[in-house]
Amino acid sequence: MRVPRKPLDVEDANRRFLMYGVLPLWFVPAVADWAMHRRTRIEETSGTRESALHALMMTEAGVPVAMGLLARVNPLVLSVMGGAAVVHGATALWDVSMATGKREVRPVEQHIHSFLEVLPLSALAFTSCLHWEQVRATLRGGDTAEDWKLLPKENPLPARYLAAIGAAIGAFVALPYAEEMTRCVKAARARGAI
Repeated sequence: MRVPRKPLDVEDANRRFLMYGVLPLWFVPAVADWAMHRRTRIEETSGTRESALHALMMTEAGVPVAMGLLARVNPLVLSVMGGAAVVHGATALWDVSMATGKREVRPVEQHIHSFLEVLPLSALAFTSCLHWEQVRATLRGGDTAEDWKLLPKENPLPARYLAAIGAAIGAFVALPYAEEMTRCVKAARARGAI
């Protein structure tokens, strides 16, 4: 294993791991979690309420991811990422407490949840390492008015990368969970609950 000799090498390694490791890693536990919900017939147990919480958690994770991919990392973006990670964790606790009262949540599913909960914190940690000067500015309350504006990246990520990530989010997150919500709504209608 080659040890980076220059800070630039470390920055490049962090950036690549964030882009090609942490972000794509989210898709595996997301699909596995959806499969667990399907196996335990979420539509017959906790139904649309739990599925709506899943949509909320995707939004809580999706907004900071979109900001990190498209916007200049500054105190605003870092604050949103940190706040979203905290809120996502709280929503995950709410989700599990709701689910365990109505459907069986086995240890495997709980372990999958662990990955889904730690990845936003990992993304925040790697982003913070890449933008330490912005972390320091955040801790000082921001140095300029620009620190609290949503600005485009100075060096945007490649369009092919953004398109691939967007397609993967659609295929591995949005479609499975839309299918889950559709099943839950159909089952609720069949029971006369909607």
